[in-house]
This record gives sequence, C-alpha cells and structure tokens, in this order.
Amino acid sequence: MYIIKKVTFNSILGFAGILLMLMSSCSIHDGKIFGRYGKIAPDGVATQSFESCSVDGNLDYYASGPDLYPNAIIGIDRRYELVSDLWKKREFTPDDLKILVQNMQSKAWEHGSMMRGFNILDDMGNDIGDAYSILSVIMPVKMIDGNKVIVYTPPLDPYEKFKLRRLDTD
Repeated sequence: MYIIKKVTFNSILGFAGILLMLMSSCSIHDGKIFGRYGKIAPDGVATQSFESCSVDGNLDYYASGPDLYPNAIIGIDRRYELVSDLWKKREFTPDDLKILVQNMQSKAWEHGSMMRGFNILDDMGNDIGDAYSILSVIMPVKMIDGNKVIVYTPPLDPYEKFKLRRLDTD
C-alpha cells in the first residue's frame, strides 16, 4: 500500500515535470504563453455609432460574409494593420453603411436575434476598433508583431443555431 502511494506521488511529479517542459517550450511573447490575445466586448457607444451610420475617419472598415448583409463589420484604428485575407476592405459613406446596417438588422430579426456593437480590444485592454454583428458571434482577436492584428471572422452562417430544424415524419 505504501509503495502504491509513493509510485502515484512520483507519477504526479513526473507528469508535472513534463507539463512544465511543454509549457516552457511553447511560444512565449512578452511573458504571455500562446500569444497575445485581445477580445471584443459589447459596447453601447459602438452600437450607436453603427446604427446612426457614423463613419469614423480614423478607422479602416472591413466586412465578412455576403455583400448585401455581412455577418460582421469591423473598423480597425488606422494605426493598426489588419492581417487577413478573409475580411473585405470597404470604403463606406454614411448612406452605404446605413443600407448594410439595415440589411444586417433585417437578417438578424428574421432569425430572432439582434445586432450589437463591440469594442475591439488589444491584449492590454486598449480600444483598437469597433465591430458590429449579432451578440452571439465570437471573433477572437490576436495581436502580432508591432501594431498588426488578426481578427478572426465569424462563422460562415452565424444564424445556423437560430434556424428551426424540420423533422420529417415519413
């Protein structure tokens, strides 16, 4: 019985040592394991900005998804560079933005959801842009070399979970 406990304790120590070696071999940047991740956070001011069709001259705008009703629109501060082939860069007038926002709201309404504005935050919590999409969309934010940022696009069909499934009884 004593030997089994000792072996178990030694196994735990061995496992902890392996785990420590794996963690130390992982990418560490500025003391952070696995990279520098920011986030998107719901924000009423960003919601109001998109819904009042206010185009901010300090932001570069991008859209993801269909041209008529994108799954998301983001605006990245011009001091940062978006690294992505999936976001389409867009130049908006207030009228262009108004049409897209209305189309996005209609699409969300059809699926029983609502649109929301978000702040895009870097790994230090600094505001580096805005986003507009349905609340349940997850778009991870990763900071890379210098002022480069990756904002991952939303799923191809963010409304899929809202769709009712038809059950055939044949």
